[in-house]
Amino acid sequence: MLKVLRSLAPPMVVLALIAAACSNSSSAAGGSQGGTQCNQDLKVGLALDVGGLGDKSFNDAAYTGLQNAIKDGVVCVENTKFLEANATGSNRGENVTNLAEAGYQLIIGVGFAFSPDINEIAKDYPDENFAVIDGYATCGTACGLTNDADAIPNVADLTFTEQQGSFLVGAAAALEAAKLNNCTTVGFLGGQTGPLIGKFEAGYTAGVHKVNPNIKVLVQYIGDDVTAFNDATKGEALSTGMYDDGACIIYHAAGASGAGLFNAAVKADKLAIGVDSDQYLTASADQKPLILTSMIKRVDTAVYNAIQQTGQGSFKGGPEVFDLAHEGLDYSKSNTQLMTQDIIDQLEKFRQDIISGAIKVPEKP
Repeated sequence: MLKVLRSLAPPMVVLALIAAACSNSSSAAGGSQGGTQCNQDLKVGLALDVGGLGDKSFNDAAYTGLQNAIKDGVVCVENTKFLEANATGSNRGENVTNLAEAGYQLIIGVGFAFSPDINEIAKDYPDENFAVIDGYATCGTACGLTNDADAIPNVADLTFTEQQGSFLVGAAAALEAAKLNNCTTVGFLGGQTGPLIGKFEAGYTAGVHKVNPNIKVLVQYIGDDVTAFNDATKGEALSTGMYDDGACIIYHAAGASGAGLFNAAVKADKLAIGVDSDQYLTASADQKPLILTSMIKRVDTAVYNAIQQTGQGSFKGGPEVFDLAHEGLDYSKSNTQLMTQDIIDQLEKFRQDIISGAIKVPEKP
């Protein structure tokens, strides 16, 4: 049965890139780390997608959720491990299997591309729980996969209404464009083509046109496979092309490739919008003034909740949706020079209209 977000993880903390070692500890719950009691009965494995740690986006947000769980004692640091995918992602299934073989009770695949592998692997490890960020593993044979949901009750797909958060930053782009000279064009940079990133594009375009239907929205995608999320060079080239074609603001949903957008923004002296995390906080000094906002996708919350639920014995398989009404998405206000109160006030009105249903945000471009 479809679930929605029931609880929120703590706010995102500064990313601490600590490589946590695998542990075979079987001691009773109640160990301590830095003075905080932690659950030593729980082992959690994180399988990252291409781009790995340091993408300042999707993978880093998932890792932050794990670090928050460690900080709160939900899991002990020595009982956690993360594995990074190779450049093509061809070892995703191998990484998931290795974590399952090592006895990790919860294994989280960070990215929709883990869905086919986890759909097959989970049936062989019924005592372990599996979660897929943006997953469709429980869609089963209807989506061309091997096992239907009833055969893998230990799998949860953690999904988001990205179109809703993207609507808000699209509206922010149009509101800011009205303050700029001769700005009648904005842009969207997508990573991999397909329905997932299509939700970002659809919501962004709808938000722009809600404010000003006359603004033109340029669209570029980096590629048609997951390597598109780890190609900053192409991201910069495509962004530069859109800036040259008149875009004054570009929003990206391209993972680590979004670094190319920020480089292009500096060279063009034009604005950019980040994604997944508050990318203003991790931007370089010359990039910060040009990052209008970011669409924050609470991947950290999804990871934290899955860990907490497994530790409490309340983990349930099936789809779980993180939406705007339950604070699964947000936008950043860190750039106070650009995100002025008039823009924030209008975005908050749109937020309430989306939650109430007065605004229906499209999922498809």
